[in-house]
Amino acid sequence: MNAAAGPAPRPAPLPGLRLAKRHFNALDLSRVIAAFFVLFWHYQHFFVPPVGYGFHVNRAAMIPLYHPLRWLFDYGHMAVQYFWAVSGFVFAHVYFADSTAMQRFWLARVARLWPLHLLTLVLVAGLQALYTHINGTAFIYHEQDWKHFLLSIPLAHYWGWQHNQSFNGPSWSLSTEILAYAAFWVLLPAMRRAPLLVSLPVAVIVLRLFFLGWPDEPVLTCIGYFFMGVAVYAAALRGWLPVPVLLGSAVACVAAAWIATTRYHAEDATILAGTFAVLFATLAIDLADKRDLLAFGRQWGEASYGIYLWHFPMQVALVLLIDATLGSRAIAQQPAFLIFFLVASVAAGFASHRWIERPAQKAVLRWAGRWSGKAARA
Repeated sequence: MNAAAGPAPRPAPLPGLRLAKRHFNALDLSRVIAAFFVLFWHYQHFFVPPVGYGFHVNRAAMIPLYHPLRWLFDYGHMAVQYFWAVSGFVFAHVYFADSTAMQRFWLARVARLWPLHLLTLVLVAGLQALYTHINGTAFIYHEQDWKHFLLSIPLAHYWGWQHNQSFNGPSWSLSTEILAYAAFWVLLPAMRRAPLLVSLPVAVIVLRLFFLGWPDEPVLTCIGYFFMGVAVYAAALRGWLPVPVLLGSAVACVAAAWIATTRYHAEDATILAGTFAVLFATLAIDLADKRDLLAFGRQWGEASYGIYLWHFPMQVALVLLIDATLGSRAIAQQPAFLIFFLVASVAAGFASHRWIERPAQKAVLRWAGRWSGKAARA
């Protein structure tokens, strides 16, 4: 084929397996909001002195603006479950109808995820080595050994072989999600034939095992939430989730969350119901946005991965700088410092996507294309 003709067009989508709406802008926007929420939960790291695991931060006494933003500082970590559910929905939208998905799936995942993961892994390893040299212990995540480093390279560091979180600690959720991706890839041919009949039982069974307290709870939680997101997409394919139904489902989930927390004090059930209340409400906004007024959400959503992976290396670097220059971390009790950290983390996410993630992704795909071309000519 003449090179001037460009790459071959992608095959037409498989019929009946993709919703008419091309982009879910509100979902994209909600991803960056979720990443932003995680920053509030991890802000307490600034107040952890050089000690081992188990140090408790009195958030009410130390964190600035704690009382008006208490929910974010106490429950921001719950955004991780929302990430998993959104990922399941988005993967179904992207790959169900793509006849080439089985061949390109893992290359696409490697190109998108690994460059930034590896960069931040090495950076945190260096920063933690410096922090440990100065303080005699690591900062927050104490498993800084070769075993956990080698497990971290293929994102296998939270599959059950770990002692605890390590290196760039927030990447633990990405590690568990790799297993959800693997399950999705294996089940994709079956889900194309019966999307809801495959995805929903997987989600229910795995979440049931989680609630029964089976080992490797983070992995079970991730796979369960992920396939619940896939099941929501499958239900939407059936036409069962118009805007009124989505809004009603969101209200029902809010009620279920309220009952779970007030009557039964069941935190996991509350998180599950609350997660899907937000997902249903966000999808309702997306489907109601016929004119794509939220198109800007697409660009914001692309920054969420960088925000999530960069904020901890930034924390380690800031703590090292503060300890070396000020001798006290009391500056972190100032609202201005909180705002600085939040703004800097978001800016890092945008900069990372533009100047690191996208170029690296294109480079990996180009390299893979040249390699496959050479293999085909051999």
